[in-house]
Amino acid sequence: MSLATNSTPPDVSVLVPAKDEVDNLGEFVRLTREAMLPLPYAVELVIVDDGSHDGSAKLLDELAVKHPFVKVVTHRTQRGIADALKSGADTARGRVLVYYPADLQYLPSDIPSLVEPILDGQADVVTGTKQGQYSKRFVSGVYNTLCRWLFGVRVKDLNSVKAYRREIMEVVPMRPDWHRFMVVIAASQGFRLAERPVPVHPRRAGSSKFGVARIPVGVLDLMSVWFQLRFARKPMLFFGVIGATLFSVGLLTGIIALYLRFGPPHLGFRPLLDLIMVLVISGVALFGFGFIGEMLAGMREDLRAVEREIRRMRSEE
Repeated sequence: MSLATNSTPPDVSVLVPAKDEVDNLGEFVRLTREAMLPLPYAVELVIVDDGSHDGSAKLLDELAVKHPFVKVVTHRTQRGIADALKSGADTARGRVLVYYPADLQYLPSDIPSLVEPILDGQADVVTGTKQGQYSKRFVSGVYNTLCRWLFGVRVKDLNSVKAYRREIMEVVPMRPDWHRFMVVIAASQGFRLAERPVPVHPRRAGSSKFGVARIPVGVLDLMSVWFQLRFARKPMLFFGVIGATLFSVGLLTGIIALYLRFGPPHLGFRPLLDLIMVLVISGVALFGFGFIGEMLAGMREDLRAVEREIRRMRSEE
């Protein structure tokens, strides 16, 4: 028996965010049980009810009573996938975590292929590469191309199901919607990546929770993550260079304005004065942001040192 119970700690915990998936949850649990039973390691299923209003809560209570390997976490309101994964990880007991949606577009039978490279010590994060036709293929392709270009991560599909070591949760900030960037952030911290093909199937019931309104949000998140990874520890490299450039252009413009006013042309050009003020003030302000950013970066490094010391003390205990 490879399914975890209260007395049998699991090796693998499958985290399943679910929002209004009452028509899929029963079948998902059944397929998971069938797929996990033959495995040589114990598996538990942690389903996070993310503020559902369709009867999912009642069904999950029944499933948890019927199947000891099922754990349920409930959010009173919808908090998003990132928060659901964090809540699920807090409840999960496995050393390997798997992110898997409840809509049955990915079948539980593909979970072992994601977990295998981690259990074998070959990788720390394994992401699934979607196989077959699926909606939003073009948008997903653009996102993956941008991520590979900006972050240099040579993984074909970054926004899919994935398995990862528990310690990934300690270094990857679970800000809203940042679960999509778990792979690139983990790669920046030196964790080893791998990928495995995962077939995508048509939705059996329910409707997708993702629309075109998420595209601009995703672009802004992408820019934010890029800035964090590139300049978070040295913000002066960003603000200082731009500030110095603007200040220098303002200084040069001031020299030109003085020449036009007092030199042979004897011309007065008022818009140049406005431009000088904008450039110089913007340059000084950005320099100020750079100094403040450096102080915040130093405080964050100190906080990380404290966190590492706390983890060391806990491990010794």
